Amino acid sequence: MNRHSLAIKVANLIMIVMMAGVWQISSVQAQEKHEKSLYARLGGYDAIAAVVDDFFGRLTRDPQFSARFFTGHSADSFKKVRQLTVDLTCAATGGPCYYTGRDMKTTHAGLGITENDWDASVKHFVATLDKFKVPQKEQADLLNVISSLKGDIVEKKTGK
Repeated sequence: MNRHSLAIKVANLIMIVMMAGVWQISSVQAQEKHEKSLYARLGGYDAIAAVVDDFFGRLTRDPQFSARFFTGHSADSFKKVRQLTVDLTCAATGGPCYYTGRDMKTTHAGLGITENDWDASVKHFVATLDKFKVPQKEQADLLNVISSLKGDIVEKKTGK
C-alpha cells in the first residue's frame, strides 16, 4: 500500500469512525425527546464542513500524522477525502447527505493506528469543537459515537 492510499484511508478512518454511530444516537435521541437532529444542532452543512476543514488542518500539521498518513497526497485526493468526510458527518448526524465510502474497519485495516494516534486525534477533534464553540451536549454525542467505533480503527494498543 502506498502512502497516498494510506493517507486517504487514515483521514477517512478518523472521520468515519467518529461519525458512523452518530446517526443512530442522534436519531434515537431526537425521537425520544422530539428535538432537532444532531445535524441541525451542529448548524447544518456549512458548520460541519468548517469543522472538518479545521480538524483536517490540525491533523496535517501534527508530525504524528503528517509524515505517516498525509505525505504524498495530491490536492485532488485530499479534496475527495475531505468531501467524503463531510458527507459522512452530514449523513451520520441526520442531515440530507449520502456517504458512499467504505466502513471504518475496512478503511483502517493495516494502517497500524495505535492508542496514541487515537488519543491525539480525539484531542485535535475536541480542540476543533471548542474553537467553534460546539455546545457540550453535542460534543458529548459526537464523542460517544467516536468511543463506540474505536475497536474498528485502533489496531495496536500501545506505541506510535
